[in-house]
Amino acid sequence: MLEILYRDEHLIAINKPSGLLVHKSFYAGEADTYAIQELRNQIGQKVYPVHRLDRKTSGVLLFTLDKETLRIMSDQFASRHVEKKYIAILRGWTKEEETINYDLINENEIRQNAITYYHRLQTSEIDLPFLKHQTSRYCLVEAIPETGRFHQLRKHFKHILHPILGCRKHGCNKQNKLWLETFEITKMTLHAHQLIFNHPISNDRITVNATIDDDFKRVGNILNFDLSAYS
Repeated sequence: MLEILYRDEHLIAINKPSGLLVHKSFYAGEADTYAIQELRNQIGQKVYPVHRLDRKTSGVLLFTLDKETLRIMSDQFASRHVEKKYIAILRGWTKEEETINYDLINENEIRQNAITYYHRLQTSEIDLPFLKHQTSRYCLVEAIPETGRFHQLRKHFKHILHPILGCRKHGCNKQNKLWLETFEITKMTLHAHQLIFNHPISNDRITVNATIDDDFKRVGNILNFDLSAYS
């Protein structure tokens, strides 16, 4: 059963588990189940995804229950009136805060402007030798993407040389292998913890929060991060 975070006659939001595809996609490959069909079967009616999360990203995923609401909400996302907040665990210690303004090439080989703001929440240094270093450093950040490009956060953090722990395509494979061999962990530590938007009918400001899963908590415990605000 999918965890329903918010529901009314127009909208429904779930806490998407890591590993679940939102819908069929040429770029994401095939799967046995998809969030759309799982939610449709669970509530017994059609749902329309307003946005998407990567397969390995967990967190708030918003759907509408009719096409007119979908149009309104899609306009909100396109005009950047929706605030999306993520938490991620990165290799190394980033700056305390930064705005990454770095163009990305999409799946159709088109260059797109992409902007991400992040601020560092916590840091950790553990006794885990890596390459020439006797310890390993990590940080917990909150990231707010101003644009919604494909794999934007994963690509942007790779660009500043602080890749997301557990990310394969845009991460550090040596670091990921170290965590697999040492802790038997393959979790990509990227979670969409909050979505803020105006209700399409009442115009009330709505905030939807999604708690982290046990795998994210386990990584946080190893690094001695306080994740109580997201649990």
